[in-house]
Amino acid sequence: MQRLTNKICVVTGAARGIGRAIAERFHAEGAQVFLTDIDETAGSAAAADLGCRFVPLDVAQEADWARLAALVPTADVVVNNAGITGFEHGMVAHDPEHAALEDWRAVHRVNLDGTFLGCRYAIGAMKATGTGAILNLSSRSGMVGIPGAAAYAASKAAIRNHSKTVALYCAQQGWKIRCNSIHPTAILTPMWEPMLGNGPDREVRMAALVADTPLRRFGLAEEVAAVAAMLASDEAAYITGAEFQIDGGLLAGSAAAPG
Repeated sequence: MQRLTNKICVVTGAARGIGRAIAERFHAEGAQVFLTDIDETAGSAAAADLGCRFVPLDVAQEADWARLAALVPTADVVVNNAGITGFEHGMVAHDPEHAALEDWRAVHRVNLDGTFLGCRYAIGAMKATGTGAILNLSSRSGMVGIPGAAAYAASKAAIRNHSKTVALYCAQQGWKIRCNSIHPTAILTPMWEPMLGNGPDREVRMAALVADTPLRRFGLAEEVAAVAAMLASDEAAYITGAEFQIDGGLLAGSAAAPG
């Protein structure tokens, strides 16, 4: 059974990684998917591969959201996935003592402002029918502090809280517009490749990076997409303002290594 048949779904930051996996899963579930990304070359290629429609979108730019609203005035599902870590152009200080204000703001412009604008667009695109699903990609870093990535952690924590605010606001208006947050941890996406490399020690590096995860492995983008598909579907009609950890048991506590 296709869960999202005929639903109009917008997925941001979907040229690669988790966003692409969600777009692919939604398409397989019968949705009409609008795949968006700031990278027009990669976004167009991904959309062509998946059979989706591509729309260029810089989530930090209000004018881009206005153009999307004109192109896609109604939507059933909006996934605010686009985000950055702050380390895309090399290692810079992101700890609370040495981070530059502009670097802090750059992360928040994409992660938090982008999610705010995405939620605002979603409400406008859904309130005519009074129903819909908003999914915001937060992170394990939105639940705990990260000393070396203060801006990223703070932005993801704010996304977690804003999702609850949006959920409550929509319920207050009498709409059946739901908003939930998803909190992945170490998901094996292209972001990790520079750290893993292709050398003979790749498996050792992978094991070291997930050594504190009870399930002792990386998660897969497809596993995040599966949760997103459930939350986007009508099966989740009574779920709003909730948060879903996809972390291999990491935040549950600790687990003794198997004997």
